[in-house]
Amino acid sequence: MSRPLRKLGFLTIGLFDGGDPRPGHESTLEIIKLGEELGFDSAWVRHRHLQYGISSPMAVLAAASQRTSRIELGTAVIPLGWENPLRLAEDLATVDILSGGRLNPGVSIGPPMHYDKVKAALYPNTADAEDFTYRRVQRLLDFVRGEQATDFSGDEGFEVFSNRVEPFSPGLGDRMWYGGASLRSAQWAGEHGMNFLTSSVVKAEEAADFAEIQLSHIQTFRAHHPAGAEARVSQGLVVIPTDSATNEQKAKYEAYVEKRTPRTAAPQGPARMLFSIDYVGSSDEIAERLHAHAAFREVDEVAFALPFSFDHADYVQILTDVATKLGPALGRAG
Repeated sequence: MSRPLRKLGFLTIGLFDGGDPRPGHESTLEIIKLGEELGFDSAWVRHRHLQYGISSPMAVLAAASQRTSRIELGTAVIPLGWENPLRLAEDLATVDILSGGRLNPGVSIGPPMHYDKVKAALYPNTADAEDFTYRRVQRLLDFVRGEQATDFSGDEGFEVFSNRVEPFSPGLGDRMWYGGASLRSAQWAGEHGMNFLTSSVVKAEEAADFAEIQLSHIQTFRAHHPAGAEARVSQGLVVIPTDSATNEQKAKYEAYVEKRTPRTAAPQGPARMLFSIDYVGSSDEIAERLHAHAAFREVDEVAFALPFSFDHADYVQILTDVATKLGPALGRAG
């Protein structure tokens, strides 16, 4: 590896039963707490709307911040098409303060999924006027970084008003991440001083090899970032170590990977989205394959994605193996 692994993280979708949602949310909080106990550096949650996955990551991470003390807490990612940047900036700063400066918000742009079907509920009066471009990210960055939000401030009777978003959390602006899958998004994130989240999906613009494409995104990001080669990048592939798995779990994991593998053969759809393979096997086997991955060799942070539909016991086994077996095999000390 050209870069020793410095930060070990994981990502969960936080699934729950629509008829009884509390156990699923509690499971997510327990998994994050376990991650801290196992020595993970970061825990990340996905974001889902009108589905049976975490719809309010800030609420979940606020709760997680009170059950943990060290582990960094991130979102991968919040789709800004569903958000008001000013209100979101308030929530981000509040959770960052509650966590003691451990929040790592990841965001992305674009219209909400199935926008034609949800816009009447989401933006009944402004659906056709909403701006889903990078300007939406820029607004959020400005608010989080303490830029002026209004020209009004001062005392009014018994109330005191600020001209910036409150609370203001120093340092949060440097922990903002952009979840990108294209050369354009990589360049934009770099030019605007963000950190860069890569995942198991990329846009096949200039090649058809996943690792080669992801490497080009990382290099483009760093070429346009003020910090250059030191700019932070986190890679989020699906890895499923089986060191301590039961035979039943191994069969389940292999069937899951086999079902998902055909989509990795070629770019999908008009946007030419290319999916990474899932990595399943012993930690030594996975480590060997990752060491050969061109993009992995360029990062020193990972947020390995937990499979969507597994059980709590499966996540416990996977995280335990990642922390105790795979992490050390990838060169992470401690």
